Amino acid sequence: MFLEQFFQSNGNLTQISAEQGSRFAKEVANDFNPLHNADSKRFCVPGDLLFSLVLKKLGLSQNMTFKYTGMVGNNTALLFPETDTENLSIVDDKDKEYLQVGRFGAVTDDAELIENFARNYVSFSGLSFPNILVPLMQKHNVMINPVRPMVIYESMAFELHDLNLSNPILKLTDSTLDVEGKRGTVKLHFAIYENDIEVGHGSKNMTIGGLREYNEEQMQQLIDVYERSKQDYQQAVA
Repeated sequence: MFLEQFFQSNGNLTQISAEQGSRFAKEVANDFNPLHNADSKRFCVPGDLLFSLVLKKLGLSQNMTFKYTGMVGNNTALLFPETDTENLSIVDDKDKEYLQVGRFGAVTDDAELIENFARNYVSFSGLSFPNILVPLMQKHNVMINPVRPMVIYESMAFELHDLNLSNPILKLTDSTLDVEGKRGTVKLHFAIYENDIEVGHGSKNMTIGGLREYNEEQMQQLIDVYERSKQDYQQAVA
């Protein structure tokens, strides 16, 4: 599976280096959030990589929920429990929790389906900035701190009608932003399609922080920095 290059196993523990997490963010998720830069003092493993690892190790269930409760750092030793329970937690070797997972209904360990679903979800998720977030912030006349942008993945959930699928595709159906002071909650709703037939739906929640009044010039500068970092990285690995 394509994930093998983005983690290493040590007995029953799984570790993700800053370099592996950063490569996944940039090369798979098309996500250039500075929190995922390998040299960032605040580096954290992309939530989409943890999501993909859960599917790889525990299977794809018809209904799943994911709630992120901690930020995984460089080479944190994670335990993915071998259990059939509906509700479980991903913790480290010191029992600190990072992710709560709920799974209900039928389950499959079809490696090809799991990879296709993971890739398509991650690709959808990576479109958040600037494609979705900037129009939302502009609509509500707020913006994140351009010097220290904070966009944190909080949770996601999906429901599939069944698992008789091969290559499900996600499409955005709605997006909302609720602002409370200097923080905002973004909710993205999506539908899941197979051969243009809707086969499920879901949502993703994010928190954005350091909000202030929207400034077109500052926002454009932030977008330019983001796009430039993407172009520089792609040229470097070409």
